Amino acid sequence: MKKLSVFIISFLLLKFSLILCSLAEDSCFWRIKHNEEDDGELRTDCGFILFTIPYPIEEGFYNTLIDFRIPTRKYEFFLVLLFATDEINRNPYILPNMSLIFSIISGMCFKTMNTIDFLYSPKNSFSKPPNYDCGTSSCDVALTGPSWTTSVKLTTYTTYPQIFFGPFHPILSDNVLFPYVCQVAHKDTCLPHAMVSLMLYFTWTWIGLVISDDDQGIQFLSDLRAEMQRKGICLAFVNVIPDSMQLYMAGAVIYDNQIMTSSAKVVVIYGEMNSTLEVSFRRWAYLGVQRIWVTTSQWDVITSKRDFSLDLFHGTVTFIHHHAKVPKFRNFVRTLNTSKYPVDISQMRTKWNFFNCSVSETNYSSMNHGSINTTLEWLSQHKFDMVLSEEGYNLYNAVYAVAHSYHEIIFQQVESQHIANHTGIFHDCHQMASLLKKRVFTNPVGELVDMNLRQKLCGNYDIYNIWNFPQGFGLKVKIGDYSHYFPQSQQLHISEDLEWATGATSVPTSTCSVTCTPGFRKFHQEHTPDCCFDCVWCPENEVSNETVDMDQCVSCPNDQYSNAEHTLCLQRHVSFLAYGDPLGMTLACMSVCFSALTALVLVAFVKYNDTPIVKANNRILSYILLISITFCFLCSLLFIGHPNIVTCILQQTTFGVFFTVAVSTVLAKTITVVLAFKLTTPGRRMRGMLLSGATNFVIPICVLVQVILCGIWLATSPPFIDTDTHSEQGQIIIMCHKGSVIAFHFVLGYLGSLALGSFTVAFLARNLPDKFNEAKFLTFSMLVFCSVWVTFLPVYHSTKGKVMVAVEVFSILASSAGLLGCIFAPKCYVILIRPYSNSLQKYMDKLRY
Repeated sequence: MKKLSVFIISFLLLKFSLILCSLAEDSCFWRIKHNEEDDGELRTDCGFILFTIPYPIEEGFYNTLIDFRIPTRKYEFFLVLLFATDEINRNPYILPNMSLIFSIISGMCFKTMNTIDFLYSPKNSFSKPPNYDCGTSSCDVALTGPSWTTSVKLTTYTTYPQIFFGPFHPILSDNVLFPYVCQVAHKDTCLPHAMVSLMLYFTWTWIGLVISDDDQGIQFLSDLRAEMQRKGICLAFVNVIPDSMQLYMAGAVIYDNQIMTSSAKVVVIYGEMNSTLEVSFRRWAYLGVQRIWVTTSQWDVITSKRDFSLDLFHGTVTFIHHHAKVPKFRNFVRTLNTSKYPVDISQMRTKWNFFNCSVSETNYSSMNHGSINTTLEWLSQHKFDMVLSEEGYNLYNAVYAVAHSYHEIIFQQVESQHIANHTGIFHDCHQMASLLKKRVFTNPVGELVDMNLRQKLCGNYDIYNIWNFPQGFGLKVKIGDYSHYFPQSQQLHISEDLEWATGATSVPTSTCSVTCTPGFRKFHQEHTPDCCFDCVWCPENEVSNETVDMDQCVSCPNDQYSNAEHTLCLQRHVSFLAYGDPLGMTLACMSVCFSALTALVLVAFVKYNDTPIVKANNRILSYILLISITFCFLCSLLFIGHPNIVTCILQQTTFGVFFTVAVSTVLAKTITVVLAFKLTTPGRRMRGMLLSGATNFVIPICVLVQVILCGIWLATSPPFIDTDTHSEQGQIIIMCHKGSVIAFHFVLGYLGSLALGSFTVAFLARNLPDKFNEAKFLTFSMLVFCSVWVTFLPVYHSTKGKVMVAVEVFSILASSAGLLGCIFAPKCYVILIRPYSNSLQKYMDKLRY
């Protein structure tokens, strides 16, 4: 039953993968891992010696040389060397009449370090590798890799030139410590920028990092962290794995908990494979830690045979230095001459390979029934295409670098007539090392190889995603590429076909916080990384609608406002205290009605101007007061309707001047009453003042002071048109701004002082005799006037928008109506309702009886 379930899963994954790979034929490869022991073989290096001989290679040379079982993961190196040397030996323009061959440093493809220590130990009589003639001091070239420690170890025992074909390591570029070592791989100068570009593309902002505890790892941490900070990406954790196995095992549980408890779904791994970092990586795979591993080409390994997931990015994303394809290599491997090369290679080449995923010419209906072995047999018969790894391609270039250097030395020696026929033995190691470091050539696939610029130029990267399936299957799909030399917006390219085939929703997120949707902005707590935040609503009239995770909301223009979701700015409606509004219409009607009523009162007073009640308190002052009250009612109309600069200026000046006229007239009337009734025995001077009409100068003097105040107001800070966007949601209220608030309050204060003076004088004269004495009415009118404007100030400053304008209009109408009603209503009652009382003879008859 278990075997059946495994078969069904394998069959389904094959179906799924074939459909996927049909969309990316040129960049999708199967791989099969056959042996349990392959994992251990990843920890071994190989060392080769390249040299020339002045005659063709014997038929069975390599059968004699390679008389051991080649580790599975090292087959590529042997195949590349066989192919490259064969290709060079067939080329008449490189090393003519000579053969380039390679030898193996004995045992170095197994336990590398122990082999080197044994071979070059002082106790061992064999202190040189095969084909290294001590007597003639020949200077052959060693090819070492993929671990840099092998090259360092070998350098301590030998002084012949080396080409390191593994990943670039800065320590080997030190010409003082390693003058005879050169590297063919590109330096990962732009790798941090390339990885961060991928993170930005998939919006991964919460990243874990695992590095080895060495100079290269610390430098990568510094470069990656700086690049991430520039792009707003945060490190969730940093695991620095010590080189010492003892130290690693002491803190292994801590490293495990850190990565297993972290919310980061993407983890960057950078460091050597042959280290405790690899142990940690395989330990996490065994513990079932499922993350998106972002790393380099050397971590292209199958990590699990049990767990299986169809998620798009379940597995490893690798950045591989871009290199051209070697089309002749495939044909060479398929047609390998077993009589010339070891039979072991020919029989076991399928133990390490990639299969092209094309299914266009393959009938896989036979897979509908069968066993696991049948599936494997079908895959082994599938369209075969062996693809060089990055290290294999570096080795290919290294062989050509050596061949071109040998060729140049021979050419120089022949030209200088040092030798007639070259024997293939070279003695000047310094010359050879110098030529290798400066070697520039074009390899057979057309790529320019400059050995001197490998550590200076940024390499281009191909980005692959590797899925690890059950039963040792692996699927490697190219998902994009990166080139530093393109414009920044075009440096990263992700395959559109892959996105169409899987859908963008399949890509998992790796963020510290939930994405802030439109209408919200990020709010950072103290002592937390920049990528960890809360989402809060945008303030009033601010929106966040274009992107997610906005740091600040965008304010709407003054003529717009935000909707309830704070995602869109809506157009505001222009609003003001218009005649069409119910409130504006009501106030306008009240103004017109009261002004008409005042006009009627004036008409009545003019008509009955000879009656005692009209003449009693200076009818000229009564006419002036009625006219001023009429204009006070009418000036309130300036506050209603669409404001303009003229109405804004007239609002305050007319209000101040006409009310000053009204209040100063009331003051003049009260002074007249006091002078008439308080001075029972007036002196000549007082009598003269009363008879000469000196009280009539009160009005122009008081008005002149108010006019001066208004003039100063208009000259310094006049009123202007203003807009209010805050009082009412979705409204732009157009209103008149007072300009100088201080001047406005000075005008009100001056009116208040006049009203208070009038109230005081009228209050003193309230009990004077005479039927037609209006002192009581004046007192009450000033009381109403002061009450209205004292109440106005707090109410006015507590309102906003057009309600504020309405409050001022209402105060004008109320205070004017108070003057009209309190002073003239009783008189109109007598004049119109009780005319018989408006007679001096009637009053005298009443006193007589």
